[in-house]
Amino acid sequence: MKNRFYSIYITLSSCIGLLGSIFLKQSSLFKLIKLISYTSNFVSLKMPNITTLKKYPNGVVPNHVDVPNNVINGNHKPSLGPITSDNTLGNHLARRLVEIGISDVFGVPGDFNLALLDYLVAEPKLNLIGCCNELNAGYATDGYARGKGVGACVVTFNVGGLSIINAIAGAYSEDLPIICIVGAPNSNDFGSNKILHHTIGLLDYSQELRCFEPVTCHQAVINHLEDAREKIDTAIAISLRESKPVYISIACNLSTIPHPSFIHHSIPIYLTPRVTNEQSLEFGVEAAAKILNKAIKPVMIGGSMMRKSKACDTFMDMADASGYAIAILPSAKGMVSENHPNFIGTYWGVASSSFCSEIVESSDAYLLAGPFFNDVTTMGYTLLIKNEKSITVFPNRVVIGNGPTFDFISMKDFFKALSKRLQRNTTSIQNYRRIFVPDGLPIHSKTKDPLRINVLYHHIQNMLSCDNAVIAECGDAWFNTQKLKLPQGCGFEAQLQYASLGWSIGATLGYAKANPHKRVITCIGDGGFQMTGQEVSTMLRCGLNVIIFLINNGGYTTEAEIHEGPYNVIKNWNYAGLVETIDNGEGKCWTAKVHCEEELIEAISTTMEKKNCLCFIEVITHKDDTSKELLQLGNTISVLGSRPPIDY
Repeated sequence: MKNRFYSIYITLSSCIGLLGSIFLKQSSLFKLIKLISYTSNFVSLKMPNITTLKKYPNGVVPNHVDVPNNVINGNHKPSLGPITSDNTLGNHLARRLVEIGISDVFGVPGDFNLALLDYLVAEPKLNLIGCCNELNAGYATDGYARGKGVGACVVTFNVGGLSIINAIAGAYSEDLPIICIVGAPNSNDFGSNKILHHTIGLLDYSQELRCFEPVTCHQAVINHLEDAREKIDTAIAISLRESKPVYISIACNLSTIPHPSFIHHSIPIYLTPRVTNEQSLEFGVEAAAKILNKAIKPVMIGGSMMRKSKACDTFMDMADASGYAIAILPSAKGMVSENHPNFIGTYWGVASSSFCSEIVESSDAYLLAGPFFNDVTTMGYTLLIKNEKSITVFPNRVVIGNGPTFDFISMKDFFKALSKRLQRNTTSIQNYRRIFVPDGLPIHSKTKDPLRINVLYHHIQNMLSCDNAVIAECGDAWFNTQKLKLPQGCGFEAQLQYASLGWSIGATLGYAKANPHKRVITCIGDGGFQMTGQEVSTMLRCGLNVIIFLINNGGYTTEAEIHEGPYNVIKNWNYAGLVETIDNGEGKCWTAKVHCEEELIEAISTTMEKKNCLCFIEVITHKDDTSKELLQLGNTISVLGSRPPIDY
């Protein structure tokens, strides 16, 4: 009888809500009816014997349904409580960011996001970091997501959104979950036939949204409070599940208004787990094990998508079990222990570590874990591995040679299952040890001779420990830092897919905030620094103790190796002096300008002593002093770029 009473009550409440939507949309009574209808949903949760939950799109449970089993069993009895100023969109968004592990949000204030920023500032577990511009805020969020697993940024409509979009595109290419929040115009202005500032002078305000669609995996436009919570939670859940950025636009007049949908603070975001198909897994493992166990000298090669799949540890467990030689693609540096006895270096075509490519390419079977190939990571497609010999493991599928594909298999589950089926085989690592000759030291020169790049990185190598992380700017720093042997626990980050010049300065800010226990060492050229160097200001304001090596060689070296021209020469700055100017006498930084090895040694010694301040070392080098790998890449890209049209 009680169940029947509740069923009748719920049905009547739903009917009232529907009638209110049709006849009373504009009246104040509509809001009351919506509240009554919404309340009925909570009452329904108290019903016993609830056996099923409605399936919701994108795998996110809406706001009125809790996730744990006690809800399904009817034991959960949420209390609505009063609608207060705490039950606002701004509060809800801030709480959600904290719940997913974010403690720092990067952004730039603008008139459409100011009210929302107040709520982020008011959240005691959030630190809002204002950046010099939106692009740098995006780069900082990129670095933060690399170090923390997820990041968030907030900017204003159009002028902020279209500025940060370049950084969001880079994060998309690198599989980084980022919550990109944009403060939008007043909800009443949409469809009002009015032209607003921060627009391109059209009545349609959707240009920003359309620009973000290709570089985010989900977009949410919030112009109504009724569905705001569901849209926010859905976007966050999709970002975490897909490991990609999402776009959330919030009308500027909504953040401060209380709404009953924000009353429940305890409902978690629900992520639909990716479930491995057991039959597909069994067949895939059987096919892979058959090939690998038959091979004479198999190898393993780690790729960047291992991070997205959270499979780095299981990859190493499989290496321990199999005894195979381990190589990495350049985009996976830092994801695999370089101190493992079977580690043979970076496989990068003609730019590979010494003797690494010889072992990989002579193998009769190779397991590729999460590879992502482009013209840079293959050095102009110079990899000589053959598909028919490969077992390629993607985040959700396994491809065996040129043959079958096994879908709905998580990378972690595949590695765990395959490890149990592999016969131990150490032939490839034994072959490597037989032919390996250690790299020599740089040619000895007098300590007062002009400083060479290889001497610089020799000394950077000696600085590294488990308490450091290395961030490499696009260009020659890629190749020089790849040669560094990372101690156990030393981090490494580079943007090898999108390759946006200037990325490393903002990324350094974000990574250092995400990992305050690590001292970040950043290597950047003068061209890249001129694009984003003002973000050193934010590092100083945050009291970061990063170390920046600025290689001053007078221009865009990478571009010059691709195609020489006067446009590759830039105005020389006093970079060390600029950083001191930004510090403005506050004593939060130490700078040096070095021309020779003697000065470099002294500067590094001082830097290691000054553990609590930012250290900036400007290194003067010859404009033609580059790694041999950059010369090879420049020539390769030049050839690829100058190919005539097929139909020419």
